Amino acid sequence: MTFCLKQAEKLHKHNFVVDAHFDLLPLVLAKRQEGKTHVIEKDYLPSLRAGGVGLVISSLFIPDEFLPEMGLRRALDLVSALYSEIEESPGLFSICRNTKEIKEAHKKGELAILLSFEGLEPIGNDLSLLRIFYELGVRGAGLTWSRRNYAADGCFFSPVQEGRKGGLTDFGLKVVSKAVDLGMYIDISHLNDEGVEDLFAFYEGPVMASHSNCRNLTFTMRNLPDAFIQRLASRGGVLGMNVCSSFVGDPEKKLLNEKDLADHVDHIRNLVGIEHIGLGFDFCDEMRDFSKPGPHLNYDCIKGYGQCVEFTAELLARGYSEEEVVKIIGGNFMRFLEETIH
Repeated sequence: MTFCLKQAEKLHKHNFVVDAHFDLLPLVLAKRQEGKTHVIEKDYLPSLRAGGVGLVISSLFIPDEFLPEMGLRRALDLVSALYSEIEESPGLFSICRNTKEIKEAHKKGELAILLSFEGLEPIGNDLSLLRIFYELGVRGAGLTWSRRNYAADGCFFSPVQEGRKGGLTDFGLKVVSKAVDLGMYIDISHLNDEGVEDLFAFYEGPVMASHSNCRNLTFTMRNLPDAFIQRLASRGGVLGMNVCSSFVGDPEKKLLNEKDLADHVDHIRNLVGIEHIGLGFDFCDEMRDFSKPGPHLNYDCIKGYGQCVEFTAELLARGYSEEEVVKIIGGNFMRFLEETIH
């Protein structure tokens, strides 16, 4: 395993690594509102570099307490925070709008940051606002978080009492069409099954699931069933592997780690092939309160970017070739972005 770890470190150092989902800007904005500056440079860039990450896709996530009245303002504050960070730390990271800019940033030694909605609450039911966010650099359209909006219904993390579920609304279909025309990709993580069915029925292009695992291995509505994985793969889509313990296995039975996450990679490879697997870690331990007593069912089974090479080492130990690993850690998502954003 020591050899595999050194091999993994080398692959992360010399190849392009992509994390398709991280709540970077929500974390950054919270710290900036406390008066901190140079937040990405001081608090996040060292660990991202330790993992060899060249591109991170940051969510524009809006907590419930800002909705509905403050959703638009909060999203603009997130984007503004990034521009302020870039001004404070020139030459270290940059906002990118297409793969050409991503590659240019990498050549200059900068971290590339791409923006994506995690739920369309910021635009409400005003389709014209989508173009505004596109001009600000947003290139991903995650249609929902785990709640209902004007576009669709989200899937909940665990069963809740609710009324009749819906799929994509007429507005949601308009958003998909407009987003694709602009040059944005569609992300189905957090979208409920009914919405995914509607999307596949009305849209034939490639979609990603930025941070979702396999429901066949771990039953939660946040993971995708095999039928959806197959349909996503048939269109050239990619799934990003999520480190959240409740999406990886049963945290009540054992302490989960990179081996359990690698089981999801095995399942997808056997089902649809290596070309549809990527990284969408969604590291969230920083936002969780572990001071409370009792079992903690949600935790990151890989502890940050500095340890993500251990996940890669596990794949190598299972017999994945270097070529396959390079696709998983970044190549597949870069191919997807080449095909979808501009």
